[in-house]
Amino acid sequence: MTNNPRIVVGVDGSPLSMNAVDFAVEEARLRHGHLHVTYAYPVMERPVTGSTGKDYYEQVEAEAREFLEGIKSHAPSTDGVEVEWLAVPGNPAEVLIEASRGAALLVVGSRGVGGFMGLMMGSVSTQCVHHSHCPVLVVREDH
Repeated sequence: MTNNPRIVVGVDGSPLSMNAVDFAVEEARLRHGHLHVTYAYPVMERPVTGSTGKDYYEQVEAEAREFLEGIKSHAPSTDGVEVEWLAVPGNPAEVLIEASRGAALLVVGSRGVGGFMGLMMGSVSTQCVHHSHCPVLVVREDH
């Protein structure tokens, strides 16, 4: 990894998280930074379907990597930007807060694919704003 500043962006497939990727790519370009596109996925989202827990987790990991590839295919050009595409198991807020350690900036959408659509700012972005170890850029619908 380089000594350039690290920009972390959380993705979940929502339109606002894709806007957050746009902002993060541009910030990484402006800062000559290293971009970490991070998808946090819950591992116990549905009933276990494999014959063993190992089968289940391997399936969930494969689905998370496939999901992240879909995000990557819809992302803006990252030419000239060093990028890592990360699928990390765990609670999205906790994963992003941990990823913010040592980062120059954390970028998140104001609302993701979770419930409570009436909230102005989602629970993940709220947790990140309050507990991140670096500055947080929250991308809203009107940006």
